[in-house]
Amino acid sequence: MRIDIISVLPELLQSPMQHSIMKRAQEKKLLEVQIHNLRQWAVNEYGQVDDYQYGGGAGMVMMCQPLAKVIEQLSAERKYDEVIYLTPDGEMLDQKIANTLSLKENIIMICGHYKGIDERIREHFVTKEISIGDFVLTGGEIPAMLITDAVTRLLPGVITEGATEDESFSERDGQSLLEYPHYTKPRIYENHEVPQVLLNGDHKKIAEWRKEQAIKITKKVRPDLLNH
Repeated sequence: MRIDIISVLPELLQSPMQHSIMKRAQEKKLLEVQIHNLRQWAVNEYGQVDDYQYGGGAGMVMMCQPLAKVIEQLSAERKYDEVIYLTPDGEMLDQKIANTLSLKENIIMICGHYKGIDERIREHFVTKEISIGDFVLTGGEIPAMLITDAVTRLLPGVITEGATEDESFSERDGQSLLEYPHYTKPRIYENHEVPQVLLNGDHKKIAEWRKEQAIKITKKVRPDLLNH
């Protein structure tokens, strides 16, 4: 998979891509991430990529020309499955979207800033708009990191096979549940003991206990998932 990220603050994105799972995925050649500084396609020698909005009002808007140029240049080099704009008024990110994106080959993500991007870019280039929650951030860099991480860990060969099957929001028996509790050594910690069912080696009973716990936690924390 290749992910191209367009940003006016590329420095914010560099460190997360150089550590942990995303680093290993790139070393294994399972993922390629390219971060593009939008100011390289600025409209003048001062690096301008934004201007005042028509109709008045506070805040600057990212201009058409720089964004169009970089998207057109990248698209001339390869076919992109999605051009994603990261915006508070987009579709809410969930595990199903992450799963779908992990099946794509090439993705562009546009990190908005200021008051966002010129609407004509959204109309003519953007194929998908994603939000990470009902709140506003300074820019789209953090959502871009988050989506890259969520998608990368789903790529075959990136993490241990089967490790994502029982995670929160994974479909199990037609339900989307939160994950069950986990325990490790020591068996007893300050008079708190690991549940006995996990120690008896009966895998059927363990599976039943884990599902019961997942339903219990989901009902308490995210009952809306059960309603669905």
